[in-house]
Amino acid sequence: MHPSDAELVELARAGSKEAFGRLVTRYQGAVHATAQCYAGRYGAADDIVQESFWAAYRSLRSLRRPEQFAPWLKGITTRTAANWLRRNMSRVRRETPLPHGRTVPVEDGRAWPDAAANTVEQLARVQEAIESLPEPYRLPVVLRYMQEMSYEEISSFTGDTVDEVRGTLRRAMRQLREWLKDEETTEVVVPWRRVRK
Repeated sequence: MHPSDAELVELARAGSKEAFGRLVTRYQGAVHATAQCYAGRYGAADDIVQESFWAAYRSLRSLRRPEQFAPWLKGITTRTAANWLRRNMSRVRRETPLPHGRTVPVEDGRAWPDAAANTVEQLARVQEAIESLPEPYRLPVVLRYMQEMSYEEISSFTGDTVDEVRGTLRRAMRQLREWLKDEETTEVVVPWRRVRK
């Protein structure tokens, strides 16, 4: 049986580094996705993740409701990302964002170099479409389709109800389809879904 967040928080407060490590393992994907949504294209996601977990560890005693660890951690991550952007805004304005890293399977690259190039191009268009979403829609889309989190896990992390998560994702997918419908291809294939015109 897996210990709950609240149990791990209490153990971590009592000095168990292993318990906090289990919380880190449990939420590192979601925290990284959150950081990526805010500042990842500027190469800062890893720094934000590290700062966020460090801030959470230092502030663990101030968490009033240990069962609410995940949304509390999301709040810390968004504040950490916002602070990072504020501290680095002058540099960020002068920088060209890093392209999002995407991997094409070796077999695809060998067998169909043109197809691999098209896949990378399509992924870039899908990423651009995700970035065009309103801020409240971006994170749930990344958590669901790139981190492959369940509705319940997203709900736990964001603090929204499962129905709110479903509704947000439904509206986000509608907007993504609309954004992508003007593309030249009739279908954009991405690792997590086929988005049809």
